[in-house]
Amino acid sequence: MKLVTYSRPGEEPTIGYLEDGRVRQMAEPGISMLEFIEHGRDPEDRPDEDESLAMAEVELHAPLGGATRGPQKILGIGLNYRDHAEETGAELPEKPILFAKYANTIAAPGEAISIPPITEQADYEAELGVVIGRPARNVSAGEALDHVFGYIACNDVSTRDLQFSEGGQWTRSKSIDTFFPIGPYIATADEVPDPQALSVRCVLNGETMQDGNTSDMIFPVAELIAFLSTGMTLMPGDIISTGTPAGVGTARDPKVFLGDGDEVTVEIQGLGTLTNPVRAE
Repeated sequence: MKLVTYSRPGEEPTIGYLEDGRVRQMAEPGISMLEFIEHGRDPEDRPDEDESLAMAEVELHAPLGGATRGPQKILGIGLNYRDHAEETGAELPEKPILFAKYANTIAAPGEAISIPPITEQADYEAELGVVIGRPARNVSAGEALDHVFGYIACNDVSTRDLQFSEGGQWTRSKSIDTFFPIGPYIATADEVPDPQALSVRCVLNGETMQDGNTSDMIFPVAELIAFLSTGMTLMPGDIISTGTPAGVGTARDPKVFLGDGDEVTVEIQGLGTLTNPVRAE
């Protein structure tokens, strides 16, 4: 099932699901996606007379956070694709490289990525996001996927000048407002039988910049959950952004960075299309 957070003019956001190009109501108004996940609701338990709306009648919000209560943790993984590590000249990591993003970074589909004057090197990163469905601590790789609620397309926007200055500022460079667009929906885990067999693309102003596959991950989703859950409890609604394939702007010659007037799109197989304009503050 493809779950969205949406609203109609003058109404508070609510949860719905996509069916035949329309949005149908999933829960009573005021229930956030995070509350829906936390309470372990079955997506199949939907209203008997669910409301059906055309896409043009609603505004899609970020499925988690943004206009509603956000995740407790956003966990990013660096250098998790072999081809991306190679294009940066980095050695393949022996263990996952972890950094944090925060709820202020979440942006909705269609919302502008806002570039502040503190950076001149904002870069795109198309990534598969994993949404945790139930608490996970010290889980094995074999049981890790049982803790997944669903999957989502993400853009881990990063400022390279900040990331590699001041002694290395990964979290600061990746935690600027609007620097984590997500959506347009969460595909529940049953719709993604193998998270290691998904195409991942990024298109900038109509030109394909990244074209990879999750099969190229150094640490697959199950291993990431097992690693992160060692000593850290993963909670319902937490998002793991699992790394990006080759083709990022900073590795190109000449380099390509996001600028005012650009439009960037993330496409992940089975997870829809996430498009955002870019605006300079």
